[in-house]
Amino acid sequence: MLDLELAKKQENLFSILRDLDSVIVAFSGGTDSAYLAWAAHRVLGDRVLAVTADSDSIPESHKRDAEEFVRRFGLRHEYIETFEFDNPDYVRNDPDRCFHCKDELFTRLADLCRERGIPNVVYGVNVDDTRDFRPGQRAAREHGVWAPLLDAGMTKTEIRELSREAGLPTWDRPASACLSSRIPYGTAVTKENVKIVEQGEEALKALGFRQFRVRYHEELVRIEIAPEELERALSIVMACKLTSIFKSLGFKFVTLDLEGYRQGALNEVLTVLQK
Repeated sequence: MLDLELAKKQENLFSILRDLDSVIVAFSGGTDSAYLAWAAHRVLGDRVLAVTADSDSIPESHKRDAEEFVRRFGLRHEYIETFEFDNPDYVRNDPDRCFHCKDELFTRLADLCRERGIPNVVYGVNVDDTRDFRPGQRAAREHGVWAPLLDAGMTKTEIRELSREAGLPTWDRPASACLSSRIPYGTAVTKENVKIVEQGEEALKALGFRQFRVRYHEELVRIEIAPEELERALSIVMACKLTSIFKSLGFKFVTLDLEGYRQGALNEVLTVLQK
């Protein structure tokens, strides 16, 4: 049973969504966007359309998860093709790469809004997201995209708890950004290198790891495993498996990051540069 404060936040979220009348939800299928889509559907019913970007930077497994979610909960759902890889400002992979990605997505969603007569786009940013370097939030502001979870004051932990209470299978899904976030700033993002990252991460999933990142450093791969899973990754047997998997993907050097997985690890270089 929800505590009073969390219940009030959820009611506030419902009220915010009710006032929007009809919405397109930018739906990746992750914990935040899934809860937002569920909440919007609960309040607005068929006046909600969940839309997922059909992009090479989104793993195919995530698309399948998104499709399963909307089937289970009866949401209207569509894909929309995005073309961020055609934008040299995106491919160059400067620290503002995420801005160009979200700018492309929100431009396409604005076009869809006009076609369908839907006045609002919402996306799943939360309070915790404002504490990290997230250029995509600037794109959302420039396009007038609503952030109901943020407006309701919800943290990631609260969204997980509300999702669990609602019976959503996404409540404990590991955090996962797009595949391009695995490529260090200054290294060009291509359809080819994000596909290599995707294959590597699917292999880690098949080995039973839950929270991880494959960081692409051209000839070298740096594998981040969650600290609570790191002991298993440090065995000789597992080292041989990881070496075999990632050398078959074209890497010459296979490394395991001893700090383990941490969100936004590639932003650490920005902190160093600012000092």
